Amino acid sequence: MIRSREECEVEFREKMRDGNGTVEITNFIQGPEELCMKGRLFSKITLKSGCSIGYHVHESDSELFYFLKGTAAYNDNGQVRTVTAGDVAICPPGAGHGVENNSDETVELIAVIVYAE
Repeated sequence: MIRSREECEVEFREKMRDGNGTVEITNFIQGPEELCMKGRLFSKITLKSGCSIGYHVHESDSELFYFLKGTAAYNDNGQVRTVTAGDVAICPPGAGHGVENNSDETVELIAVIVYAE
């Protein structure tokens, strides 16, 4: 199966996870069935300058970020680090994370959420 970019749903979330600004999410899948019920998200996330995804904890799933573009502050379970294009962040079950674009350039990342069991 091939899905063209025009077929991918784009959504905008205000203050995602109590973050700042509006986050743009391009969903590559149309539901967990397309991940064999092993996960629920495979998307590109775009953070304009000043936008963020607020800190949150993953209880029964794990989220992986692959940074495509830009520089961001990544809160890794309470420790804030700078991430740039090519970096990978992994948030396992029971851990928390958040990401903030505090630069003048746009940040783009690929996000995948997989279930722990």
